[in-house]
Amino acid sequence: MSVVWLALGAFAIGTEAFVIAGLLPAIAGDLSISVSAAGQLVTAYALTYAVGSPILAVALNNIDRRTVLALALSTFIAGNLAAIGASNYALLLASRMLMALGSGLCMPTALAVSVAVASPERRGRAVALVTSGLTVATVIGVPLGNLIGSLLGWRATFAMVAIISAVALAGLLLGLPRGLPRNTPSLSERLAVARHSNVVIALAITILWALGGFTVFTYFAVPLRGLGFDASQISLALLVFGGAAAIGNMLGGILADRLGTMTTAALGLAGMASALILHSLVLKLLAGQAHYAVLGAIFLWGLSGWAFYPAQIASIIRIDPQASMIALSLNASAMYLGFAIGGALGGAVLATLAPDDLGWIGGTSVAASLLVHLARGWQARPKPVKIAG
Repeated sequence: MSVVWLALGAFAIGTEAFVIAGLLPAIAGDLSISVSAAGQLVTAYALTYAVGSPILAVALNNIDRRTVLALALSTFIAGNLAAIGASNYALLLASRMLMALGSGLCMPTALAVSVAVASPERRGRAVALVTSGLTVATVIGVPLGNLIGSLLGWRATFAMVAIISAVALAGLLLGLPRGLPRNTPSLSERLAVARHSNVVIALAITILWALGGFTVFTYFAVPLRGLGFDASQISLALLVFGGAAAIGNMLGGILADRLGTMTTAALGLAGMASALILHSLVLKLLAGQAHYAVLGAIFLWGLSGWAFYPAQIASIIRIDPQASMIALSLNASAMYLGFAIGGALGGAVLATLAPDDLGWIGGTSVAASLLVHLARGWQARPKPVKIAG
């Protein structure tokens, strides 16, 4: 039962991390700032997560896991409460960074705890249940949070996330035993894995994939509002994306087993790059008649982009199974670093170009990720044996 509370905490964290994309125009209007400036709320969150998560994991290595989870969720809740009362941009930015410290500590700890509390034959399912909290957040939490924000104001969305997180915290405090096993790698162990050439290439692929996606996703609502989408239609578009992401995540796992991780990842990256570029083309060429075409591009983006992810995870694990937990932790930091750069790049695009330029710029980054991926596969392919004579 305690794993369910871990999944609920992951649901709250996933909802807060992604729902901001639909709320940026409302936040910008309320705080009298530009949308591109509001987008840096995403950049600050992601950068704090990327840097803070491994540092906090090492710093709190010798503290009881139950206590660490309680601290992480309490920090995350405090960040959401601070956001509710934030009267200006600087305070809201600080609250988002506080949330990122809490979520960056909570997620890797939750995954480790799910393994510790489950019996050996159920550990895979326990991890899957925790990560499903993030997937369900994209399907249910994000559209719901966006709808609540549009009806009651963006601060109400942070209140919703705080309440869900508080329920998860209460469940964990009541349900988790003390003295859980600890297995957090040291900083030197993380750096040793990070220096592995194949890991470095994999992290570069993840960064470019995440950068391309969040160049567009951070400002998800901006071009849609330009097309005449209202709040309920933006929530529908987020639901389409979340549903496609959930399907893509499952499909990616199946295809990785059947076609191999390299082929599946390549297909996912190619589909995502095409979808993002198509997103821009539809906005530029079809203008006010682009509603259904945009939703189609969004569906393809969510489907293919998240089909890549499980294949990438599986390929990283195969690099060195003994150090897979460290490599996956580094990959999570790389993903959030990509999110941070993408948020900043998208803001620069809005400041200098137009909302309908976001897609092709994000798609170009994903295409670069595909090229690095293909180059890695070409390097790793078996070399023909030359026979003398």
